Amino acid sequence: MAVCEVCGNDYAETFEVRAAGAVHVFDSIECAAQKMAPICENCGCRILGHGLQAEGRYYCCASCARMQGRMELADSV
Repeated sequence: MAVCEVCGNDYAETFEVRAAGAVHVFDSIECAAQKMAPICENCGCRILGHGLQAEGRYYCCASCARMQGRMELADSV
């Protein structure tokens, strides 16, 4: 069995995520999101869908981007 790197659960059905040359082991999508998903610069939520990015900063939506002065960013429809 492998151990989830977020919660430490020793679980028979863990899975691996490979990103940027590293291998991560998780026991659930929740733990994978906690470790891997970017965080909105404005509200602090995890960005699990199509977020927005400008100059290395991530936003969950155009509203949060605007609150941080990024008026040029727009949500996709």
